[in-house]
Amino acid sequence: MAPQENEKNQLFLGTFIHSISLGELEYLQDTAVCVGKSGKIIAVEIKCGQKEAEEILYPKLGWDANDVAVTIAGEGQFFFPGFIDTHVHAPQYPNVGIFGKSTLLDWLNRYTFPMEASLASLPKARRVYTRCVRRTLAHGTTTAAYYATIHVPSTNLLADLCLSMGQRAFIGRVCMDNLGPDYYLDESAAASLAATQQTIDHIRRIDESFALVSPILTPRFAPACSVEAMTGLAKLHQQTGLPIQTHISENVAEIELVKEMFPHCKSYADVYDTHGLLSAKTILAHAIHLSEDEARLIAARGAKVAHCPCSNSALTSGEARVRWLLEKGIAVGLGTDMSGGYSPSVLEAARHAALVSNHLAMPAGKWADVPPDQRERAKLSVEEVLHLATRGGAEVVGLSDKIGGFEVGKEWDAQLINLGLVKETPEPDDAADAGNVDIFGWETWEERVAKWVFNGDDRNVRKVWVRGRLVHQRGSNANGI
Repeated sequence: MAPQENEKNQLFLGTFIHSISLGELEYLQDTAVCVGKSGKIIAVEIKCGQKEAEEILYPKLGWDANDVAVTIAGEGQFFFPGFIDTHVHAPQYPNVGIFGKSTLLDWLNRYTFPMEASLASLPKARRVYTRCVRRTLAHGTTTAAYYATIHVPSTNLLADLCLSMGQRAFIGRVCMDNLGPDYYLDESAAASLAATQQTIDHIRRIDESFALVSPILTPRFAPACSVEAMTGLAKLHQQTGLPIQTHISENVAEIELVKEMFPHCKSYADVYDTHGLLSAKTILAHAIHLSEDEARLIAARGAKVAHCPCSNSALTSGEARVRWLLEKGIAVGLGTDMSGGYSPSVLEAARHAALVSNHLAMPAGKWADVPPDQRERAKLSVEEVLHLATRGGAEVVGLSDKIGGFEVGKEWDAQLINLGLVKETPEPDDAADAGNVDIFGWETWEERVAKWVFNGDDRNVRKVWVRGRLVHQRGSNANGI
């Protein structure tokens, strides 16, 4: 069941756009990208069409034209790296958009825990997880860091589904033995650790080298875990080198709860550090209300942050200061955080990240005492949020050597984006299924990308590949979306 090589080598032709640094996109036009059967990029040639590729590149690579599948980006189309969702709760997918007037702790008890508990049912889990994976793929998410539930069988099922459908994924069996409803808790720290080990063993059986699907240690958040559970997970982290994901400083009431429960610790971040869970392989979701000392500690440990602007807004949790985090030396990616977040789209998270950063720059409100020039620096550009959605996310999940861009040696995790071209003479149905992005032809590429960021959705995602495998094609009955 391990990931298989592709049947053919592949040649991709057209315009390629990717982030090469924070705030800088590279536009490669009339370019050829060659992807081997292993799914890795083995050549990138600028100003190269199909004829030149066949005559020059194929002989260099030892390729036979009969053994090459060719994909050409048409007019108004471009290739873009697959999105990386650094924080998403798969079992909460049915609740997307349902949060009422709740704040975090009330929302957990009213909506989240009952839904997660119900996924002890494997038929229901299959139904929910299949649609979740398909929907995120349809939005261009090639890599996802998933929280599952406390149930081993349904968590293992999520891993099976990601592998079979081809989505790169980190699968976390949620550990919570301390704070939660009686009907949805691990029996003990020992039981929590044993169940986590069962999921690790299962994933190792289906994908021995974790080439596509990897376990990730998942203490839900500090209040939900006993000291024994946290220290046990820390020991497992040291033994296995597996990554860790959890939450931090999402909500003011949550922070007060942490202070009450861990009076011996200096801060929320110190709780994780004290118990061995703060390392270079730790993904911290939200990080809205961090202190200066916490940010310095997180940076010193090399831990990363999953910025979740949609859920932070939906649950009125607050505004994370992304520029401030980046300037502290903390890597940041984007998370949809379904279902606190209302959308499975990382592109939606990117546009919301830009808008939330604008709020930080406004002259009144929480940051009114910050000097105007510093407030202005808080704003994130289109280029910067796309960096967070791809290369930044790759760094957060520990895969910056494999994904996030179109360099030779990277794996072909990509999406083909189609933007609707408005014809000179409009036709009655010329907007059918074209999405919200209208291109008139006079826009620069930078302007086209900006239009896509602020107006695009899954209708613009025509094809998606992971490790060279086509995993989504718009309108394909095989995907159901």
